[in-house]
Amino acid sequence: MLGSIQPKSSREGNIAIAREKFFNDGIVPEQDVSPLILRSWQRCRDSGLDHADNRPVETAGRLQLVESRERNAALLAQAGGVMEHVFEQIRASGSMVMLADVDGMVIHSLGDPSFVSKAGRVALQPGACWSEAQRGTNGIGTTITDRVSIEVLGSEHYLDCHSFLTCSAAPIFGAHGELAGVLDISGDCRTPQRHTLGLVRLSVQLLEKRLFEAEFPNDILVAFHSRPEYLGSLQEGMLALGVDGTILGANGIGREWLARAAQSGTFSNFGGLFRIGFGAILDRASAAPNALLKLDLRHGGELYVQIRSLRPLMVGNPHVQSRAAATAGTDADGRAKTAAAGPGSRRGEVSLTSLAIGDERLKRALDRAARIEGKGIPLLIQGESGVGKELFARAFHNSGPRSGGPFVAVNCAAIPENLIESELFGYVGGAFTGARREGSVGKVQLAHGGTLFLDEIGDMPLSMQTRLLRVLQERCVSPVGSTKSIPVDISLVCATHRALREAVAAGDFREDLYYRINGLTVTLPPLRERSDIGALVNAILEDELAEVGRSGVSISVEVMGFFESFAWPGNIRQLHNVLRLAVALMDDDETCLLPVHLPEDLFGNAPFEHVPPRARGEQAAPVAAAESPHPAGGEARSLDEIKLEAIASVMREVGGNISAAARRLGVSRNTLYRKLGRMH
Repeated sequence: MLGSIQPKSSREGNIAIAREKFFNDGIVPEQDVSPLILRSWQRCRDSGLDHADNRPVETAGRLQLVESRERNAALLAQAGGVMEHVFEQIRASGSMVMLADVDGMVIHSLGDPSFVSKAGRVALQPGACWSEAQRGTNGIGTTITDRVSIEVLGSEHYLDCHSFLTCSAAPIFGAHGELAGVLDISGDCRTPQRHTLGLVRLSVQLLEKRLFEAEFPNDILVAFHSRPEYLGSLQEGMLALGVDGTILGANGIGREWLARAAQSGTFSNFGGLFRIGFGAILDRASAAPNALLKLDLRHGGELYVQIRSLRPLMVGNPHVQSRAAATAGTDADGRAKTAAAGPGSRRGEVSLTSLAIGDERLKRALDRAARIEGKGIPLLIQGESGVGKELFARAFHNSGPRSGGPFVAVNCAAIPENLIESELFGYVGGAFTGARREGSVGKVQLAHGGTLFLDEIGDMPLSMQTRLLRVLQERCVSPVGSTKSIPVDISLVCATHRALREAVAAGDFREDLYYRINGLTVTLPPLRERSDIGALVNAILEDELAEVGRSGVSISVEVMGFFESFAWPGNIRQLHNVLRLAVALMDDDETCLLPVHLPEDLFGNAPFEHVPPRARGEQAAPVAAAESPHPAGGEARSLDEIKLEAIASVMREVGGNISAAARRLGVSRNTLYRKLGRMH
């Protein structure tokens, strides 16, 4: 439609004539308005929508908006940077850039202040639904219905109250051809911009390219075009292939080309398209990465092809590597042996799979995280202090395609505010007083090719939040004191114990940064609510014993009962410390962890035996008469008899363990042996 825009006065006059015929005379004005607009008007009229309806647009509640944003996390993650770029092109033009989901709800927007207040009257804002069924003919709703790009100018809107708007919108399609959302630019119809629809279309092509690459991060990507100069442009076709040449997906242009090619025959893999074998093309691409290859099509013609990614052949996955080697005719054994355990499962490394030991809430969090591995979606981990957020982040890193890259952790709450900028972004020599002469590389740059873990991001100063947001949007970092931008490729994982939504509402955390880092949110349960405490205790104990070269130690029933019912204010971190100390307090000949091995401060000021039975995991039981310190007859006893009775009582409590009894009584084992000798 862009090339057919009429002069403003002529087009407005035609629209006015068309509305008069359509709404007042019941005539279908086929010559006065575009077929797309006319079909939309007819749908709206047939559904009973009144063109004079000027009721305000209803906006969704915050929870519904958050749910939509979570469902569309992958789209939001890729769209944010594109929308920022678009807005820079139209800044000061009195316009807004909006992203809507497949139901027509606006989930993200950027706009000029001069237009935002006017747009607010018709709810051009996140949470507002602009489906055609509710709001008549409009850019977002009609694009969703017809699945084509469209410009709706002024009175072309079905509802009279929207006649001050001009909307240019284009559908966004996902990696498998499904509708993923709509990108729209809306403004004042009195100042339409001739090339707006073209800008929207190009932006959507860029967004779809990013969505496609994010969908197939672990597969072989092939770009192609019939003309070599178009490779690298938004007009190139792209295929995602498995290591055996199977076609897994295609971008929009690729799907159109495949549909045309399918008329000559059916195929599902690389070999069905080209005369050259897939193994041969992999050999050539491996020898000359990014080389431009001219390939003959099996049914006639030729294409220029470029292999963009051979990552599946490089990452540590023996199953993938052996299949690729067999197809390409290379040495499978040599390649597979280099990473026999696969990504994230190398010996000694925690993985998402290894963390699943029985608790259902934790398993759900692990399963959801596993689904976004390698897809470029930021991960936000929430939970109380000590629940294992960094361990979860490391497991996520180790389990994904970036496991061979660096894992860089930054505790945002532990770095002084005046140092956090240089710590994150680095600095050049002499950038500030005290700076090292050679400068320093920042944590963000160190994480290039791997994972950046920002722990306690909720405590990051607002000034740094702004700087971090720009880095995440532009994927470039500028060290302090430098004007040079350095590209960075990172997977972002953040963690916090704070309620970030409340922090946003209070103005302590930037809302745009919140949605940038909140691609997928998982909440880790506190230890007191986990159902797998027994398995967790045994796993940690095994690790602690291995650290000191021991094995074969069990945990007494009363101690395990205490562990399972204790509140654990310090969560898993506290449990680790308790078990580490318990192992240190055990003698070499002891094989059972008993209450005496636990730190005294775990029970407050009372020894274990005075802790309420419920907190110790026991049932209250009456004290046997024989164990009473005062015989029923009240007969006086000697001091030695009282001591021996106390020793006997402690020995019963510790199950006959000499070392434990000696510690409880505050004497050496030799002294206790001598006293016990007097009892026999």
